[in-house]
Amino acid sequence: MRIGTRGSDLARIQTGTIAEKIKQGLRIKVEIEIIKTKGDIITDRPLRELEGRGYFTKELEDALLGRRIDLAVHSFKDMPSQNPEGLTVACVSEREDPADLLIVKKDSYNPDRGKIPLFVNAVVGTSAVRRESQVKAIREDLNIKDLRGNVPTRLRKLSDGHYDAIFLASAGVRRLNLDLSDFNVVRLEPVDFVPSPGQGVLAVQMRIDDPDLESVKNIIHDHDSYIATTIERDVMVRFGGGCGLPLGVYAFKYDGGWRACGFWGDAKGEPRWAEVTGADPSDLARKLYDGLTHD
Repeated sequence: MRIGTRGSDLARIQTGTIAEKIKQGLRIKVEIEIIKTKGDIITDRPLRELEGRGYFTKELEDALLGRRIDLAVHSFKDMPSQNPEGLTVACVSEREDPADLLIVKKDSYNPDRGKIPLFVNAVVGTSAVRRESQVKAIREDLNIKDLRGNVPTRLRKLSDGHYDAIFLASAGVRRLNLDLSDFNVVRLEPVDFVPSPGQGVLAVQMRIDDPDLESVKNIIHDHDSYIATTIERDVMVRFGGGCGLPLGVYAFKYDGGWRACGFWGDAKGEPRWAEVTGADPSDLARKLYDGLTHD
């Protein structure tokens, strides 16, 4: 089985985990092919300035459709809301910690400043519209500066003084087993600082007609992650889809049912947070969307 992935250390580690499970579960040979995506190649511009969608997925999907690979592993938060015709998300992994981390230079850390413990007018690095919107909603004084590159590159830019703090996903930090002892690390609770739909979950994409699809699903699939990300991505679809929205959604099991928290940072109005609970996950996306868009 040929598995496609992006070339970053994080992407390779994530794909290696899936590949090993498939290798052991199906008792077959597995090959990994590195594929560069548009988002990997163009690093001198903010993602919001790139045309189209699927900056980190399209080339992998093209390889699937062209039968160069049999399976692609994606960070689910990077995937557009719709699969190309002929492809499907065959399964999703167990969820790693979905929280965002704020990685802070020690001389920029100010614990008296609440959720975002930085001194006034500090410079925060992120390329995510969602993170920028939430930061500005909490701390209007902070300066947001675009940040691109893989995780080691981002940390080097922080160490070199280009930023006072940067954002990283906790899931990536855990999977890379990074030593961040040179910094103050602030975990932002996902019910308060809401992550991207699908954050912390890996998606396995395959061709619909692949005879191995069900076998792969039986090995990899996590049902609770599937329900949670279905809720989250349903909300994303209601807002128009795409990973470049000022939108955070996080769903999880709660008190015998489900709880979904959301943030919407539409520039046309006030930023909004909302949360809903219920026993029926299929209805939570509609209720959360209504809570984020209606007075």
